[in-house]
Amino acid sequence: MMRVGIAADHGGFALKEQLAELLRGSGYEVVDFGAHKLSPGDDYPDFVIPLAKALAAGKVDRGVAICGSGVGASVAANKVAGVGAGLIHDVFSAHQGVEDDNMNVFCLGERVIGPALA
Repeated sequence: MMRVGIAADHGGFALKEQLAELLRGSGYEVVDFGAHKLSPGDDYPDFVIPLAKALAAGKVDRGVAICGSGVGASVAANKVAGVGAGLIHDVFSAHQGVEDDNMNVFCLGERVIGPALA
């Protein structure tokens, strides 16, 4: 079973909760790196960096990192060696990123993309 790590700050918390439930329902094992409650003072590096380090260490197979725009989550995740994070807001880029660019972390912006497309 594929283990998917998921992380978000306050800007991506609601989408993280929805995607985690969807992934579990689709048969994936989800490892939630937080935030575990909505807190306006939290910040994406506090959750995305532990996710990225777990991915680099082989503790999860793929990652999903979410913030308001997805940009900060992508920048933070890519600072960890062994992580290839991409800002994804469309199906074509998601496919290309995985198939052609070895992307292993999807970064999404809750304020940019709706839950149905995510």
